[in-house]
Amino acid sequence: MTCTPSRVRVANDSVMDSAQKVVVVTGASGGIGAAVVAGYRGLGFAVVATGLAILPSVDPEVLAVSDDVSEFGAGARIVDAAMDRFGRVDTLVNCAGLFVSKPFTDYTDADYEKVVGVNLRGFFDLSRSAIKAMLSRDGGGHVVNVSTSLVDNADTRVAAGLTSLTKGGLNAVTKSLAIEYATRGIRVNTVALGVIRSPMHPDDPDGTQAALHPVNRMGEIDDVVRAILYLEQSPFVTGEISHVDGGQSAGH
Repeated sequence: MTCTPSRVRVANDSVMDSAQKVVVVTGASGGIGAAVVAGYRGLGFAVVATGLAILPSVDPEVLAVSDDVSEFGAGARIVDAAMDRFGRVDTLVNCAGLFVSKPFTDYTDADYEKVVGVNLRGFFDLSRSAIKAMLSRDGGGHVVNVSTSLVDNADTRVAAGLTSLTKGGLNAVTKSLAIEYATRGIRVNTVALGVIRSPMHPDDPDGTQAALHPVNRMGEIDDVVRAILYLEQSPFVTGEISHVDGGQSAGH
């Protein structure tokens, strides 16, 4: 088994054809991230799935890496594990994220450090290392981020100042990096979500979450996966903030 740095647990060693594309998915322990792993496997990608509580995979083409993306150096560790195992990185999907809803003046320093650590530092550290890996060979690559429609469409019913502060940064850097690397074959896109039925929002018995969307329902995880896979298979699309939000971005 390939040796990996401390705090990184690697499961299921295997050898793969170097021509097969490889995607790194964060937040892959469950919810949207786990579904994205399955979606990319359906496209024939090998997957490096990372999360705090990730379990070993029985699929020989899924490498499970347990790490905390909010820690300095985690991005390099995860990408190094991907390169050691598969020899390349073609796509990074930054699914890991935190949402803490409070009145702005109630946020604590601990809230700030926790949310910024996952939503921004995790993105920065992993994307920097992944793009370096993409640039190390011909063929380009793709980075997909997960944001929220609340960045562009604030709602009096949802206190989300810290979320908008961090996810708004992802929207901005999506466009910046898309332009910076456009001539080098690396695309950068974002999906901006409404409320998705997931472990964070497993049910909506009184219809409160559904009412936030003009279509009057919550989104499903499959809606998100379809949007991400569309972007993956659309080589002329870069710098896009794709809203998967049941019409929130269009108006109320």
